[in-house]
Amino acid sequence: MKTLKKIGIFFLILAVLAGIAAVIFVQILKPDYSGKKVLVGLKQNVDVYYDKYGVPHIYGEDEQDAVRALGYVHAQDRLWQMELLRRIGSGGLSEVFGEDLITTDKFFLSLGIDDASKKAIGELDKNTEAVGIISAYLDGVNQFIAEGPTPIEYYLTGIDKKEFSINDVYNTMGYMAFSFAMGHKTDPLLTNIKDKLGPEYLMDLPMHSSSDTEWIKNYPQNKSDSIGNSVTAMVTNALNKLELPLFEGSNSWVIAPEKTKSGKVIFANDPHIGFAQPSVWYEAHIETPNYSKYGYHMAGIPFPVLGHNRNVAYGMTMFENDDVDFYYEENNPSNNNQYKKDGKWVAYKEVTKTIKVKDAEDVTFSFKKSIHGPILNGIADQVVGERPIAMSWIYTQEKNTVVDAFYELSHAENLKTFKKALPKIHAPGLNIMYGDAEGNIGWFATAKLYRIPDSVNTKLVYDKNTRLPYQKEYLDFSENPQAVNPPWHYVYSANNQPDSIAGMLYPGYYLPENRAKRIVQLLEPKDDWDTDTVAKMILDVTSPVHIEIIEDLTELIDRSQLDAEAVALLDSLQSWDGAYNLQSVEATMYTRWVYYLLKNTFKDELGTEMFGQLLSTHLIKRTIAPMVANKKSIWWDNVSTADVVESREVIVQHSFLDAIRSLKESLGPNSTDWTWNKVHTIEHGHPIGQVKALRSFFNVGPFPVHGTREVINNLAFPIDSTGLYKVSSGPSTRRVIDFSDIENSLSILPTGQSGNPFSEHYDDQAEMYVNGKFRKMMMNEEEIKSTASSVLVFSSK
Repeated sequence: MKTLKKIGIFFLILAVLAGIAAVIFVQILKPDYSGKKVLVGLKQNVDVYYDKYGVPHIYGEDEQDAVRALGYVHAQDRLWQMELLRRIGSGGLSEVFGEDLITTDKFFLSLGIDDASKKAIGELDKNTEAVGIISAYLDGVNQFIAEGPTPIEYYLTGIDKKEFSINDVYNTMGYMAFSFAMGHKTDPLLTNIKDKLGPEYLMDLPMHSSSDTEWIKNYPQNKSDSIGNSVTAMVTNALNKLELPLFEGSNSWVIAPEKTKSGKVIFANDPHIGFAQPSVWYEAHIETPNYSKYGYHMAGIPFPVLGHNRNVAYGMTMFENDDVDFYYEENNPSNNNQYKKDGKWVAYKEVTKTIKVKDAEDVTFSFKKSIHGPILNGIADQVVGERPIAMSWIYTQEKNTVVDAFYELSHAENLKTFKKALPKIHAPGLNIMYGDAEGNIGWFATAKLYRIPDSVNTKLVYDKNTRLPYQKEYLDFSENPQAVNPPWHYVYSANNQPDSIAGMLYPGYYLPENRAKRIVQLLEPKDDWDTDTVAKMILDVTSPVHIEIIEDLTELIDRSQLDAEAVALLDSLQSWDGAYNLQSVEATMYTRWVYYLLKNTFKDELGTEMFGQLLSTHLIKRTIAPMVANKKSIWWDNVSTADVVESREVIVQHSFLDAIRSLKESLGPNSTDWTWNKVHTIEHGHPIGQVKALRSFFNVGPFPVHGTREVINNLAFPIDSTGLYKVSSGPSTRRVIDFSDIENSLSILPTGQSGNPFSEHYDDQAEMYVNGKFRKMMMNEEEIKSTASSVLVFSSK
C-alpha cells in the first residue's frame, strides 16, 4: 500500500508540475502590453497606451519611430496572420499545410503576384518617405520575430519564424487585389453555359449593365483635377478552408453638413470581407507632431487602408469592375509551344517554379505564358480540353504604385492632396469614400479603366475574333466614376453599378440593387442625421427588394392547390416587412423558398457542379428579382420532363411546397419554430480550428446573428440544400465618424484586436458585434492616458 501511495504522490506531483509548466508556457506566449523594451533604431522614446480593448495608441516624436513601434506591437498580436497572408501570393502555403495546397500554390505562382512584387520593388526609389515608413515598420516586426515569444501556431505547424521583407508587403497587397478581382469567378462559367446549352440561355442572366437598377450618380467637381468558379474554385475553396479573408463587397455613405443635425460631415463605412479569426483589421492610433491617424491595418502592411484624424476620414468599398480577362489562344498545329499573335506563330514563354511542401519533396512545375498571361491548362485542374486559356490581370501587367497611393492617402490632410493620390491605384478596383472637417464629401472609383468595343463581351472567354486588342485604350482618371459635393448632399456605394462619365458603361460584377436601394431610401428624406441614427442605419436588416420579390412570387401561387396551413404561411409572407430579425419565421421561409426556386429553375440544365458554381457567384444574387419577373424565360422549363413544358407558375408553386416540406423535416412541424436564429449563425474560424479537437480553443462562436445577404447589415452565406446558413462574410468593421464629435466616433471588430488565443483581446468584442454594439475610437490624449489599461514604453537603449 505504501508503494502505491508513493506512486500516487509521484503522479500527483507530476500533474502539478505539468500544470505549472502549462501556466508558465501560456504566460510566456501572451502579448506583452506593459513594461519597457529597447527598440533598435529609435531616435526617441515611444509610449504605447493600450485601451481596454487592446487598441494601441502610439505617441512618439518622430513618425518612423512610431511606425517602428507599430510594427512590433502589430507582430506580437498578429504574427501568424502576417505569416499566412505573405505566403499566398508567393506560393508558400504547401510548406505549412502540405500537399493539399500544391494546386493553390501553383495557381498563385502562375498568376504572377510574386514576380510583379519583385518587379515593382526593383523600380522603387529607395529614398522616398514611403519606403522609409515600410522599412521602419519591418524593423519593428523583425525585432519581435527575433526576440518575442513564438506564436503557438508555429509550434503546431512545425515551421520556423523568418524575417519579413518589403517583398512580403507587396505580396500581401497583391493577395488583397486578387481577392477583389471578381472576373475570375464567372467568365469561364458563363462560357461553359453558352457552350453547353447555347447562347439563348445567357439572354435571361443579368450579365451586363442595366438601366433599371439603382445607379450611383456621378458628380465630378472638376475634371481637370484629375475564370471563374470553373477555373479557380479550388483556390477559393482552399482559402476558405484555411479561414483566410476574402474581400466580398461593402457599404459606405458620407453625409454632407446640409443633412446632419450638427452641420458637420458624418462618415460611415463597413467593408464586407470573409470572416476569419483573427479578424482582418488591426486598429492602431498614431500621434506625432507631424502625423496623426486612427487607422485600420492589414497584417503586414504599415499604411492604414481605412483611417481618419481630426481633418479627414476615408474608407473603401469594392468597385467590382472587370479587370480580369480570359483568352483562348490558338496553338500551332505542328508545334504546341507556339501560339498565334498578330497572324504569326510566336513561342510561348516557359516559366519554371519550385514549391516547398511540408513532409514531402519539393515540387517543381512549369507553365506557359502568352502575351495575355499564364496558360491555365495544367495549372487549374478545372480547365479541360485542348484549347489553351490565358488569364490577363491588370494588377500584374501595369506599373504597381498601390503602396505609394496608400502612403499618400494616409498622409493627406485635405481634399486636394487626397485626390492627387487616387490615380495611383491601378488595381484592385476600389470605391474610395471621403469626408472632411471642412464639409467636403466625395466618392471616387479608382482603377485603370479602358475602352471596350461594342462587339466584345467581357463576360465570356475571348475568342480570336471577339477580343480586346493587346494595347488597351485607358481612360484618364477624370473619366472614372466619381462624385464630389453633389447637390443631393450625400455620396454612397454598395458595390452597385455606377453611372458613366466617359460615355460608356463600365463592365463589372456589380451587386444587386438591394442595399443601394435601402441606403438611398433611408438617406434621401432625412436631414437631421447624427451619430446614433447613422449607427442604427448601419445595422439595418430590412430588404425592400425582397418584399417586392415576395409580392411577385405570391401572385403566381394558385391558392386553390394549397391546404389551409400553406395558405396561412403564404399570408404571413405577404405581410412580412422584409426584416431579418432573430425571431423572424418569414425570413427563414423566404430564404428556403428562394433556394428551391433557384434549384428547380437552373439545376436541370446545369447539373450539380455548374449549379453549385452559379450559386457562389454575385451573378446569382442579381438574377433572382429579374428572373421572377420574366414570364417567358427559357430556364423555366424542366428539361428532365420531356413531355411537359413547365411554366414560371408551376416552378414557383412547386418550389414553395418544397420549401415547406424541407422546413418541416429540418425544424419540425410547428412553423413557429422556424425562426431565423436557428438557421443563421456566425463562427469565426481559425486555420488551426479546422482540427476538431482544437476548434473550441481557436474558433470564436458560433452565435445566432440577425441580418442576411444583401441588406445593409450584409451577412453573406452559401445557399445549399442543408438549409443552414452559416455566415461566411460580412462587415469586417463598422465605423461611424462624426466630425462634430470626432473623439466619440464609433467602431467595432467582429472578434477582437489580437490574433493570439492567450490574449484577453482575442474575442472580447465578439458578442458586442453580434448584438449590434459599438465602442469608441478614442482620440482624446488626456482620456487615452488617464484610462489606459496598460502602457508599453519603447526606448532606444
